[in-house]
Amino acid sequence: MAAPEYVQQTLAGLGTAGSGGVDPALPLYATTFVVVDLETTGGPPDGGGITEIGAVKVRGGEELGVLGTLVNPGQPIPPFITVLTGITQAMLLPAPPIEQVLPSFLEFISDAVLVAHNAPYDVGFLKAACARHGYRWPNPRVLDTVTLARRVLTRDEVPNHKLGTLAAHFRTPRQPTHRALADARATVDVLHGLIARLGGHRVHTLGDTIEFARAVTPTQRRKRHLAEGLPRVPGVYIFRAADDRPLYVGTSGDIATRVRSYFTAAEKRARMSEMLAAAERVEAVECAHALEAEVRELRLIAAHAPPYNRRSKFPERVLWLKLTDEPYPRLSVVRAIGPDDRAYLGPFGSRRAAELAAAGFHDAVPLRQCTHRLSTRTVTPACALAELGRCPAPCEHRITPEEYDVRAARPFATATTADPQPVVDALLARIEALSDGQRYEEAAVVRSRLAAVLRATVRMQRLAGLTGIAELAAARPAAAGGWELALVRHGRLAGAGVSPPGVHPRRTLELIRATAETVSPGHGPVPAATAEESERVLSWLERPETRLVEMSSGWSSPADGAARFRDLLARAEGAPSAQVTSKRP
Repeated sequence: MAAPEYVQQTLAGLGTAGSGGVDPALPLYATTFVVVDLETTGGPPDGGGITEIGAVKVRGGEELGVLGTLVNPGQPIPPFITVLTGITQAMLLPAPPIEQVLPSFLEFISDAVLVAHNAPYDVGFLKAACARHGYRWPNPRVLDTVTLARRVLTRDEVPNHKLGTLAAHFRTPRQPTHRALADARATVDVLHGLIARLGGHRVHTLGDTIEFARAVTPTQRRKRHLAEGLPRVPGVYIFRAADDRPLYVGTSGDIATRVRSYFTAAEKRARMSEMLAAAERVEAVECAHALEAEVRELRLIAAHAPPYNRRSKFPERVLWLKLTDEPYPRLSVVRAIGPDDRAYLGPFGSRRAAELAAAGFHDAVPLRQCTHRLSTRTVTPACALAELGRCPAPCEHRITPEEYDVRAARPFATATTADPQPVVDALLARIEALSDGQRYEEAAVVRSRLAAVLRATVRMQRLAGLTGIAELAAARPAAAGGWELALVRHGRLAGAGVSPPGVHPRRTLELIRATAETVSPGHGPVPAATAEESERVLSWLERPETRLVEMSSGWSSPADGAARFRDLLARAEGAPSAQVTSKRP
């Protein structure tokens, strides 16, 4: 059997994100480190090849324990390894094999941070040995003194980052000798020297040290203090500039943890680096639970339009597709709808989406597409669509207003508020005919129009079902006990809170109701909030663990409504045209 190819892993691939039972907020002086060094036969980490293990456990500068042993690798030692380390074949013959050493070693490193010089190499051998002999690797937090030295020391101080060079730089009392225990003790001294330098970089905890060792930018290091003192609760955080202008708004179930992540190597977005450079403070807005945090985030982004937020900045820029008010109505893309509007569909986030849905209706029903204002008295010359049979030519009075209403206008109004079946059937028939004629590109265009129609009708009917309820109270279990409570009025979150464990949630709900926002009814499927806010509320309400407590009226959707076409919508959005079949729900 061929030997496995060895690929040197990074620390990220060796479990640096592991927990190992060590709290990353622990101060360095209170952290238990196990500094390990291996001697090997020089081959790849295939589960064998370890000839010596040396490990030293330290905390607060005090040595707590030592583990050192030769290991029989079960294979010959190359001569150059003997010359380098002084370990001979005769020395290893009576030594225990690695499978006998691993239990003691794994117990020795439990609940500690593993430290090594060039940690990927040592940890790679240990992980491979555990895998080969059936031991579970504990996935401890790992700190590499090579990487840490590269961040702390400059080229003017040390020409390289070899263990001997660093030991000489810090004038350590113990020098490396290419023997495992001696090198581990030298690494302990180097680690203490590096930790002494970390204070000048405002690094005092284990988590800060691990992140500091990674490739963070100077800006992230310099601004790391902005994450200090923030609460570990659900809420919204706001990065503000020197003039108090909001730069970026975000939300999290744990504000402190989320904000700290912006100052780690995990944050690689260029625009966030630019934002951090301009930020001078972080403001936290504590919320009762995640839903309130999400809603507050949307409202703050809409109110301030922070330059580094890309989404949800201009919720007022929505569009609607409506029937015009005239004898022969047509579809028109508008920015607002009123109480007198006869039929409409939306909201749409872009003109392209609205026009795509309009094209779908034009394919399905004989709505006129011209923009003239037609009269029942005066005849207007017909366009090419009438000659092609794509329009009933109301301009030439070939159809009465009553017949036009039945054939064209009414199917649109019915599809948006109740049953879109006739529109769906017409579009599916057109897709099928085009596919049968091998006109697949045209079929794909009609398929995208079908998807646009279904997406918009499903969305509007879902929103209308919620926003028609004057008041709705709901609850879901809180992670720490008690209940998360939400009071929703016309689709807008009017109040939120958490009832403490052991207390009946009714009392908390009444307090929320007494202080909740007054919401007046309005027109359309989103009368009191943005569509995105109402959809966040809907998502929270539709979770299996959420319980409806009270409703001022019934919550329902049309039995023959657009929601029953969700499977068809999924197929239309993700499948080739030929696979969008005409199966009826």
